[in-house]
Amino acid sequence: MARETELTALMISPNRDLAEQFFRTLPETRAFQILADLKSYPPQHTLDIRLRQLKPDVVLLDLSTNLEIAAELIRFVTSFRPVIQVVGMHSANDPQIIVRTLRLGASEFLCQPFDVSVQREAIVRIRRLRQPETPAEPDVGKVLVFTSAKPGSGASTLATQTAFALRKATAKRILLVDLDLSGGSIAFYLKLHHHASLLDALERAERPDTAVWASLTAHCGGIDVLPAPEAPDDKPTDPNRLHDVIEYARLLYDWVVLDAPAVPHRTSLLAVSESDQAFLVSTSELASLHLTRKAVGLLEQLGFAKDRFRVLINRLSKRDGIGGAEFEKIFKCPVYASFPNDYFSLHRVISLGQPLAADCELGKAIEALVAGLLGGATGEKRKPGALMEAKPALSQT
Repeated sequence: MARETELTALMISPNRDLAEQFFRTLPETRAFQILADLKSYPPQHTLDIRLRQLKPDVVLLDLSTNLEIAAELIRFVTSFRPVIQVVGMHSANDPQIIVRTLRLGASEFLCQPFDVSVQREAIVRIRRLRQPETPAEPDVGKVLVFTSAKPGSGASTLATQTAFALRKATAKRILLVDLDLSGGSIAFYLKLHHHASLLDALERAERPDTAVWASLTAHCGGIDVLPAPEAPDDKPTDPNRLHDVIEYARLLYDWVVLDAPAVPHRTSLLAVSESDQAFLVSTSELASLHLTRKAVGLLEQLGFAKDRFRVLINRLSKRDGIGGAEFEKIFKCPVYASFPNDYFSLHRVISLGQPLAADCELGKAIEALVAGLLGGATGEKRKPGALMEAKPALSQT
């Protein structure tokens, strides 16, 4: 089977003998490309993030170690959107287990010794199931997420001003979304008085409509804004509904900018999973540095590559006596950019609820950040050092 016909897969198998025997068949079958190999059954919230991060076609699930836990994972994966097929794996060809697995929603069942012809037949059937789910992909917008490890580090203002700067630089459709349902500040920051919010969009996520969407978003400075609700909402965000809202926004806008709660808030991790690029904002404050280091470790533990998220240092002063190399030692990853504090420009835009002026240090810095984003979007390589020299600044909000 040609390599281009491989289906991408996430392997979950505490039974390592089972997994290793299956792996030995892959060079011959070329049926599956293994994106990640989990050696224990993950909690559902962790699996949710891994699925959104990796976007596999298939989950290969060990049924032999603990059938009851595996059954719960089958239920979870088969309810996931976009649709992911489940292939149950067992050491024995047990008819009762096969029937139960398929009734739970699994697409296929494979057992040792993992016959090559059986695998090829299974992949043909999986492809038939996937055909309605894989039409030609439309041209979609890019998703950016800004978050922090410590609230108050400046992610909200960076998200907002990046959205304004993208609009100025491209004249394209830009959406700014406040994902902090319990304490979002973008509506206050932009002096918005809007009756609808992200909650309304989540409620209508299964039946998106352009006319309804237009009534949900506010308009400010040439961009659309989907604010957080005025009254704090502490209910957990449904991951599938959030996915649907973001994917629908991709169809309507060229750039979608998400302002997320602080890591490790679940909504923030989901947003990072859904994004094309994430920015993790820190300050030089000791507590912020400590929490950012923990956040970097958590993102890496969840399987995010270091080029998937960028660390930004906000409100850095020469008096701090610490530079990029020292920050990188603390975080054990590169720092993409550092940002000085431009208090007076910041105070003015917060008071007026408007975009930064291009002639202030903060405005120049945001434009430099956007230039880097647009360079990456067009395939032009731009070194992070260019942004480090530009020293953009974030806000205190």
